[in-house]
Amino acid sequence: MDLQLSGRVAVVTGGTKGMGLAIARTLAEEGAHVVAASRSRTDELPGQVAHVAADLMDPAAPAEVVARAVAEFGGVDILVNNAGGPPPGATLPRAGFLTPGDADWAAMFELNLFAAVRMIRAAVPHMLERGGGSIVNVSSTMGRQAGAVNVDYSAAKAAVLAMSKSLSAEYAPQGIRVNTVSPGPVLTDWWTKEGGAAEVFAGMVGSDKDSVINEVGPAMMGLATGRLVRPQEVADAVALLVSPRSGSTTGAEFVIDGGQLKEI
Repeated sequence: MDLQLSGRVAVVTGGTKGMGLAIARTLAEEGAHVVAASRSRTDELPGQVAHVAADLMDPAAPAEVVARAVAEFGGVDILVNNAGGPPPGATLPRAGFLTPGDADWAAMFELNLFAAVRMIRAAVPHMLERGGGSIVNVSSTMGRQAGAVNVDYSAAKAAVLAMSKSLSAEYAPQGIRVNTVSPGPVLTDWWTKEGGAAEVFAGMVGSDKDSVINEVGPAMMGLATGRLVRPQEVADAVALLVSPRSGSTTGAEFVIDGGQLKEI
């Protein structure tokens, strides 16, 4: 299927590892001009993808990223707000409402909500100049399924869902579609790295890292597929959502969670 992305300009935040890397690579393979924003570049990033070194917790960074895309490729057609997760220095999962303090809450919202708000604010005027565009915000199943862990992260991702819905109503008449992708647990270095979620989870349940990734985690989180989500599976959904082939899809949430969410 031709996704009709050739020549379009896409900005992907958190675009050098995990889901972001898969998204940036996929959009580039579909012919888009891609600008990936992250703190540092990786050798895995395709050569044709432009990289902008940016700390999106800096309020000035989003405008600088968008300005780079405009300077290099003439505008912005697509924005994927993928950057998120634990802020620098934080480790998830984190149990208990009383565990994170005010600074933890502020940092969590800065990275997972306010960075996306600022990216959208910077990109929308350029999309309007080009007659429209497509925005995909990456939320999480934790934004919809409450639990006794990661309460600050869950709240931030729920806010992303609400914001996306509101923006879709405002900008659809002007040609900008806004949708959300909500992954479940995705097999990235957030889980696999030393000191990552799998090791923390293993310590909480008395297991080991490999067992958590392959057996314990999927079972406890109710993944019907029996495994964590692959980054490419998220990237493929994002590519379809930003494509003109999804021209009547706005205000939607695509859940890619291995069957974790079961409510109707």
